[in-house]
Amino acid sequence: MKREVDYSIYLVTGRSLLPHGKDYLESLEESLQGGVTVVQIREKEADTREFIQIARDSKALCDKYNVPLLVNDRVDVALAVKADGIHIGQDDMAVAQARKHLPEGSIIGLTCNTLEHVKAAIRDDVDYVGIGAVYGTKTKPLKSPLIGVRGVGVMLDALEGTNVKAVGIGGINSRNLLRTLHGTVSSRDRPLDGIAVVSDIFASPHPLQAAKKLSKIFHAFKDDILSAKPTPTLYDGDVLMSEKVLRAVVHLMESVRKVNPLIHQITNTVVATQSANVTLALGASPIMATEPQEMEDLSRICGALLVNIGTMRAENLEGMQKAGFYANTFRKPIVFDPVGIGASTFRKGIVKELLDTFQASVIKGNGGELAVLAGSNEVDSKGVDSVGSGFKDPIAFVKALSRKERSVVVLTGPTDYISDGKMVVSIRNGDEILGKITGSGCILGSAIAACCATAAAQVSEDAKTTEGRLVSGDMFLGAIAGVVILTVAAELAVHRDGVKGPGTFLSGLIDTLWSMDSQDVINLAKITVEQS
Repeated sequence: MKREVDYSIYLVTGRSLLPHGKDYLESLEESLQGGVTVVQIREKEADTREFIQIARDSKALCDKYNVPLLVNDRVDVALAVKADGIHIGQDDMAVAQARKHLPEGSIIGLTCNTLEHVKAAIRDDVDYVGIGAVYGTKTKPLKSPLIGVRGVGVMLDALEGTNVKAVGIGGINSRNLLRTLHGTVSSRDRPLDGIAVVSDIFASPHPLQAAKKLSKIFHAFKDDILSAKPTPTLYDGDVLMSEKVLRAVVHLMESVRKVNPLIHQITNTVVATQSANVTLALGASPIMATEPQEMEDLSRICGALLVNIGTMRAENLEGMQKAGFYANTFRKPIVFDPVGIGASTFRKGIVKELLDTFQASVIKGNGGELAVLAGSNEVDSKGVDSVGSGFKDPIAFVKALSRKERSVVVLTGPTDYISDGKMVVSIRNGDEILGKITGSGCILGSAIAACCATAAAQVSEDAKTTEGRLVSGDMFLGAIAGVVILTVAAELAVHRDGVKGPGTFLSGLIDTLWSMDSQDVINLAKITVEQS
């Protein structure tokens, strides 16, 4: 009988990383005490005699803690020490050949860098696949291009319906673990079964604590996110109720002015001033900062981050990446606006890099932008604008993209569609004059960020410290509220005295956001829960 294996914290050994004065077996035992569940012995420099001795000593420790020991590449070493199995790379011995030499019931794992590798692994009936590299790593030179966080989900989809487990490999550590776990979940809700770690444990002077931290985050994610019920803010049981949504939107609008969250905005330089003014009119406070050196400090104090690539330049990439990384680290909402993504190869590449660096809480865009992000050619774009009649089934589209990106998705247009991957809300407010002012979509991002920051700030202290959540608070509600507030304000502003066209409309819109009250939203909001 093949043993059941918990792959959650999969340690790959790296003796060269040990801190000065730290013994290998001492470090290994502490890591096992801290929660390591699988150990793979990897010795690229040792000769066979030394390799066998290291593996034998490691096996004795692993047996003590009932943790399986695997050997990297070397079937002969695995047999010599009676290891529980082996891990094979794409350039190593074939799975079928290895299986002939190993005892029945041995564990066999295979490194997979492509979807084709995963499909071949399924055919070979391996026990698990190591998918990566997720990030770059100093411990192992890259032979294949980085898969990135979002690329892992595609491979996990292929494992659906099989018994093959999946371990993420390459550059994973306690600082990026939660973001990695969130971002790699497949569109079918298939998560990683474990994460492979080298330096975060072996380079640590305190491997027990390092392993404990990783284990705590991993299991909190599994318990808190994958078993989570629909948010009680908007749902009545499992049913999303339009009336409840409207009440929650009104409450959140009122709360923005009380909370006065600080919104960090790295945004389109064309609209930075009006974005800041809209943020102020809503009752929040803007800070427009792009310097990479201050991103960690700003992420500690801000309520939410908005990243908008409208006037993207290569030198701005580092600041955006660091801002997103630290926002995830400090569990702050991130609103991402891939403005004009379809206009150039440069923008497409930038978006990929950014979304492989940080996990967005909300992604908003017009049909053309989101079609490019989804890899669809159903809707075209012209510069930053969407052209054509839109998606045939916008409800199905926005829901699917939300599940794929693990983010709330806002599809803007004459009717706005918003999804959390489970349900879809449509909003039929606004006025066509919104499309006649520069950056109407950009200021919508500011409104959404203010509402998401407020939603996060209202969460109880216990919920804020939950290890498994990347962001506390209802980001679905934050996105809905931001859209409703801005589009209702547009309907009111266009009828204000003195509004004669786009120029006067913009100032009227800012004034309306400042002065409108909850009754305006109750009277005008057109919110529908779509049945998909």
